[in-house]
Amino acid sequence: MKEQWYFIDSGNCSPSFNMALDEALLNWHSEGKIPPVVRFYGWNPATLSIGYFQKVEKEINLEEVKNLGLGFVRRPTGGRGVLHEHELTYSVIVSEEHPKMPQSVTEAYRVISEGILQGFQNLGLEAYFAVPKTDEEKSALKNPRSSVCFDAPSWYELVVEGRKVAGSAQTRQKGVILQHGSILLDLDEDKLFSLFNYSSERVKERMKAAFKDKAVPINEISPRRIDIDEAKAAFHKGFEKGLEIDLVPYQLTSEQVDYVKKLAADVYENDKWNYKR
Repeated sequence: MKEQWYFIDSGNCSPSFNMALDEALLNWHSEGKIPPVVRFYGWNPATLSIGYFQKVEKEINLEEVKNLGLGFVRRPTGGRGVLHEHELTYSVIVSEEHPKMPQSVTEAYRVISEGILQGFQNLGLEAYFAVPKTDEEKSALKNPRSSVCFDAPSWYELVVEGRKVAGSAQTRQKGVILQHGSILLDLDEDKLFSLFNYSSERVKERMKAAFKDKAVPINEISPRRIDIDEAKAAFHKGFEKGLEIDLVPYQLTSEQVDYVKKLAADVYENDKWNYKR
């Protein structure tokens, strides 16, 4: 018998609800109320999420975020800015003590991301894990020049043909690992780069040109178009195979939904959380 984890496909939700649900699942798992969880979700409206440590005033062009009618939210995880639009977003919630989870953050990241690797292979794409090799690559991870998440593959990020195809971030709280990330189907680079502040237009154009060599959405490299439903099916199977588990569909109770909505309102819709760091 394979171990059974919950699977939740919450569809397209508001930015605050998405982040609150990830946090709520972490809380419930830490209290032993639910087994480990794999969750798929989307965003309504399309949203710019920023990492826990990012400085909004300095890095983000909030006026453009508003002009484009995008949602905006700070994640509980680190990392840089992500435009959630044409993508499959996933989260994995599992105890640090789980027998499959290595103690080191990097190694746990690799184990969880095995599910994503298998998903890409199910779509016929030759994905592999990036491992920073040179000292230059390693030091670049420590001081990223760019506010854009997909700008550099970190340890065990997934790449196809040398370009990053999925970006993930992790936090550990209450003895539980929360890893969530974006699997890009399509990408509007002009829109993405309009959301950040640059010291000059020239720097922005240079960053944008360099970005094309570093990140790529699935539909730019797939021989045929992949839609969201096909992607979900491929990564659902991928997580089952990669983590050697069975995923059991789970529906939130109305009490659980109320809890998530309250958390969303208290934290993730709160300007103090989103803007003040």
